[in-house]
Amino acid sequence: MDEKDLLILQLLEENSRIPTADLATMTELSEDDVRARVVRMEDARIIRSYSTVVDWERAGNGEVLAIIDLKVTPERDFGYERIAERIARFRQVRSLRLVSGVYDLQLLVAGRSMQEVARFVSEQIAPMDHIRETATHLIMKIYKENGILFVEREGAERLPFSF
Repeated sequence: MDEKDLLILQLLEENSRIPTADLATMTELSEDDVRARVVRMEDARIIRSYSTVVDWERAGNGEVLAIIDLKVTPERDFGYERIAERIARFRQVRSLRLVSGVYDLQLLVAGRSMQEVARFVSEQIAPMDHIRETATHLIMKIYKENGILFVEREGAERLPFSF
């Protein structure tokens, strides 16, 4: 990995549909070199996937998102790995992270209703071995997702300034 690879990754993370010709111009590389670097990073699983950020509220989908914090008792010899692998297999789990602080794992969960999310937590997650506590936070509104602003204002808004 060199600086050009890192720049390609940053540009693709901002817009995974950026044309190879544009990447080549921005990185001062040939299109063939850019393609070869991207393929190498895909093969090495540095680039894991390409995705689209969707404003589901604007699309009219009634999806409910929740952040679920979990306190977990680590397993001997495996720590959090095996429990995280089990949780990650559920289709409702959009993301799963090991975090510092009061809780150990944090999940982003999607469902068709609050009741579906609550049922998922109470029937699937909470009863699992090694889960000591759950805290569910319903996401009320998304303002920014993966670096993309969801709130658009007409005209520039001037921020207050004071000493």
